[in-house]
Amino acid sequence: MEKNPYYSLEVEEALIGSLFLEDDLMKDCTIRPEHLYVHRLRIIFTLMLGLAEKGKPIDMVSVAEEAGTKQIGDIGGGSYLAALAGSVPSTANFHYYQETVKQYYQKRKTIEIAHRIKQRAEHEDIEAILRDGIRNLQQVEDHLTVENGGEIKQSLIDLYHECEKDLGDIAGIPSGFRSLDQLTGGVQESDLIVVGARPSVGKTAFALQLALEAAKEDVAIVFSLEMAKKQLLKRALSGIGAVSSVKLRNPYRLFQEHDWSDLHQAMGTLSKLDLHIFDQGGIDVNFIRSNVRKLRRKYGEEKRFLVVIDYLQLIMGDPRLKGNRQAEISEVSQALKGMAKELNVVVIALSQLSRAVESREDKRPMLSDLRDSGQIEQDSDVIAFLYRDDYYDQKAEQKDRIEIIIAKQRNGPIGTVHLAFHKEFGRFRDLVG
Repeated sequence: MEKNPYYSLEVEEALIGSLFLEDDLMKDCTIRPEHLYVHRLRIIFTLMLGLAEKGKPIDMVSVAEEAGTKQIGDIGGGSYLAALAGSVPSTANFHYYQETVKQYYQKRKTIEIAHRIKQRAEHEDIEAILRDGIRNLQQVEDHLTVENGGEIKQSLIDLYHECEKDLGDIAGIPSGFRSLDQLTGGVQESDLIVVGARPSVGKTAFALQLALEAAKEDVAIVFSLEMAKKQLLKRALSGIGAVSSVKLRNPYRLFQEHDWSDLHQAMGTLSKLDLHIFDQGGIDVNFIRSNVRKLRRKYGEEKRFLVVIDYLQLIMGDPRLKGNRQAEISEVSQALKGMAKELNVVVIALSQLSRAVESREDKRPMLSDLRDSGQIEQDSDVIAFLYRDDYYDQKAEQKDRIEIIIAKQRNGPIGTVHLAFHKEFGRFRDLVG
């Protein structure tokens, strides 16, 4: 007999039969009536749920009584209930039956969504269709995630084992800057970190250096919505090899022999890093999440991930919110925080600042300068601002110096770190050591 691709009658009956054998299993059951395909089994399971809520025993007599004369025919009568009760010899495989029922439900919902996409694709905007389709598929996946009832015992065990490990001086992913890591403990997994600065202060160079440092031992992923991949790679090579960014514009004419040697060494170093760069424009959080998830599967759970997004305001939000920029950015910010937590990755999102900073005498950024949304401040675990005196005053005493202002840190102190900034190479370094 050919297997039905949409459901398994035997498995659904075995699930209900197991509940007849041991009604306490209802406490561990995460099935809902809509997960079942066979109509009469869905009715029987709904009756069982009603009995459980009332604190009554679950057996074929009580189910028949609950069904009454109106529904007893719909569920196959007492003979079918008796057959179900005797359909399984034990409850040993209950959890297997439960997960199999969920998988079939997931398959049916996926096919249903695919059909809707096909029908809509003939008449509607394809971007909106794909966005809704990805969101609906994500909901199916999230809905069927194995539940643990919010239990804490395993988490306590994992936490204890983590306490036994020597994490060194830095618990998170090192930034490469000793002074900054002393303040933050490194960048932490599941955190959303927002780095804000006015244009051309150095936020892309700073984030890229963080990514290059992370990619030495861990995995770094850069989503560049403004700059092409080759431009970013030139910046990376300039920083790694101390190769002049001006000379890199036309190496054939401007390079000297030592420049070629430095470039070759830098390329060799860069090629060994676990660094991935996506430079597509007009992307949304679903695109980012999908690609991070793929790379997570490739590298496994043992690797830590740092995700850089340049920059937040260029991410496409829900098209239904167009015209309400604040709501659109709020939705993006919340989605990025959700992704950081869901995939256990560090997300560093670069952000524009409002022009209000230019009208103040002290032009160091503040939290209120974050552009478009106060929700960014709410969702972020860490907010860092970059500030340079020589950006505003060419005659400033502190040339080639940059301040990293930690304006918010949910799990640590705030403060300011001073770094040297070599503009020629787009490279930062600690001032001491």
